[in-house]
Amino acid sequence: MRKLTLVALVMLSLTSCYKDDILPEQQVKEQLQIKDVVGIKLESAFVTTEVAMNVKMEVSQLITIKIFDIANKVVSKETMMVKAGDNILKVYTSALPSSAYRIGLFDSNNNQLGITDFNKL
Repeated sequence: MRKLTLVALVMLSLTSCYKDDILPEQQVKEQLQIKDVVGIKLESAFVTTEVAMNVKMEVSQLITIKIFDIANKVVSKETMMVKAGDNILKVYTSALPSSAYRIGLFDSNNNQLGITDFNKL
């Protein structure tokens, strides 16, 4: 009886691990949907401390996200690997002073793939 219980527990744990590994397709809010195959879009153009962002790519690749101030100076830069399709990310802006900014998406060769503006309140 113990062996049967042990086998049942092992099977249950294996099954539950398998189910956890299969994640449903990520749902993208309407405000973050991008019709083009490549692009960048913020959930809102008015930001306080953080904002959701969609980075959409045709293929998985290394990208750089740069935030430019009103004088076109890079004030923040982050490089990361993204997958093909929609990538929902958070942009944290609490360290930025209130002003207008531009956020750009660049590939590993520094080619601009998309750009959008936002206002830090």
